[in-house]
Amino acid sequence: MSSPFDARRELLGAAKKYLLESPATPEPAPFVPPRLTFAALEKIPMSRSRERILANLEEMYTEAFGRAKASEDPAQMASLDFAYRREQLYFEILLDVRDALERRA
Repeated sequence: MSSPFDARRELLGAAKKYLLESPATPEPAPFVPPRLTFAALEKIPMSRSRERILANLEEMYTEAFGRAKASEDPAQMASLDFAYRREQLYFEILLDVRDALERRA
């Protein structure tokens, strides 16, 4: 049977080991910022539908065209009409590309 003296010595040894010896901590992994790659883009769900995007565009230009019409500014109305058709074409091209990438995946 162990004596009380040996038990105290073991306790003191365990306390020294616990308090004085620091455990080896692993180094944290280096931070790698996310990159916008094709694989990352595949993980991002496309949330807006084609109809919603084009409806938002039409609503925005309709409001601006209404203000130009109220101020009776024909140059502004013609400019807005051209800008609307141009932006609509750009969005349709981008949406076609998006749809093609989604089908590819």
